[in-house]
Amino acid sequence: MRTQAAPNFLLRLPLFLLIWGIAAIAMFIPASHAVVLDNHPASRSFFYAGLLGLIAVTLIGLAVGGKESRHSPISQLLSLLATFVLLPIYLAVPMHDALGTVSFLDAYMDMVSALTTTGAEMFNSPFDRLPSSVHLWRAEVGWLGGLLMWIAASAILAPLSLGGFEVTAQGEPGRGIGQREVLRAEPRQRLVRVTLTLAPIYAGLTAAIWILLLTLGERSLPALCHAMSIMATSGISPVGGMEGAQAGIAGEMILFLFMFFALSRLTFSADTVLRGYARLDRDPEFRVGMLIVLVVPVLLFLRHWWGALDSNAGEDTVSALAAFWGAMFTVMSYLTTTGFESANWEGARAWSGLPTPGLILMGLALVGGGVATTAGGVKLLRVYALYLNGLREMERLVHPHSISRERGSSKRIQKDGAFIAWIFFMLFALSFSLILVILAGLGVEFEQALVLSIAALSTTGPLIQSASDVPISLIDLNNGAKGVLCAAMVLGRLETLAIVALLTPDLWRR
Repeated sequence: MRTQAAPNFLLRLPLFLLIWGIAAIAMFIPASHAVVLDNHPASRSFFYAGLLGLIAVTLIGLAVGGKESRHSPISQLLSLLATFVLLPIYLAVPMHDALGTVSFLDAYMDMVSALTTTGAEMFNSPFDRLPSSVHLWRAEVGWLGGLLMWIAASAILAPLSLGGFEVTAQGEPGRGIGQREVLRAEPRQRLVRVTLTLAPIYAGLTAAIWILLLTLGERSLPALCHAMSIMATSGISPVGGMEGAQAGIAGEMILFLFMFFALSRLTFSADTVLRGYARLDRDPEFRVGMLIVLVVPVLLFLRHWWGALDSNAGEDTVSALAAFWGAMFTVMSYLTTTGFESANWEGARAWSGLPTPGLILMGLALVGGGVATTAGGVKLLRVYALYLNGLREMERLVHPHSISRERGSSKRIQKDGAFIAWIFFMLFALSFSLILVILAGLGVEFEQALVLSIAALSTTGPLIQSASDVPISLIDLNNGAKGVLCAAMVLGRLETLAIVALLTPDLWRR
């Protein structure tokens, strides 16, 4: 009986409290790492913060654990929102204490960026300034944020038909499929089941990337941080990305292969496919993603050959292939909202004659990855739904009285999927416009406000460094702009439809 008491006690705790406890335990990892490196001040910061967090969680858990809490999907969604808004306050405590030279707001913003898998670099020259244990902590927070969204997509967003599931589900956004059967089922049991299924896969894939990078000669800390960043699509690196990595093109190829997990849910699971095929080769998200990854680099090279016709310039085959690989890797990275640039990306830019590819990178980040993955952005499935609707409208121009037929590639899209996808696009555009106007009103230049808004809403932080002519220094922004960006990153991670669902009165009465 005692062995079952602890799990039952944990099941009664609020979701936010459980996530807080996991974050407290995670602080002992950078604390141990700092001890090995003889960085005792940083070790004490993480150790004491983790210990105090565990004590606080235990005391609060004992106070509320005996009460029957309501674990409805909408309460779990509210806990998810509280996690992204409130938990970074706790996560920033050891980082602020370990660095000692930054304001708490800057540390909080950096933790929001990591937890939402945005991965924006808060500090100038962070690769030389931050201790190794802090780099590890930032990558670890991003990894935990990716795992949280992976689990939340299946356990919280799917029952409510949110997060891209509204395009394929039978129910309305925020109401789910079969309200009485799904919403009144035990959400906590579903959450536990999904966690036990996905967490080992997520950890195993991360370990596989780490081991493969180590075998290619990469150092231990960069290999681990890059492995966690690829799975979480956070783009956090302790060495400045691929340019500072030692694994070379072979390491980039390994990372490229594992980025496929952010293109489609079917790369690792088919349990959330509600309509149509469950095969990867027939999945519209995967097909659209592969089309973009192949077509964009080809177009860049066609642009080069078109310019070379006038100059009759001879080219080196090896450098051409390296430049093409740099373009393909970078396109894949920004499409999955990871934000890593290939070490050959500069060569690809020079080859294509594209000194400022900011619009292309921002467009790729806005499209985003697959539904129920760690990628941000609009999501490929919504783009595909609007594409099918556009084809249908063109057919009606030719044959106004024709009847549409359900094709094999469109079986995952529900009848009103394009309409709901269009609503999401409008909400996304309104959110983007509002954030852009507020940032401009707070004194941020228009071009910088444009890049910051897209980077925050698409959760692609590296855009801040690569999309504009001059990298934007986040630490130099005023406090109001930093607060707006924190809210924008949370909004981009949860999406506007989820926030709207929290304001629906009917769901709170259930």
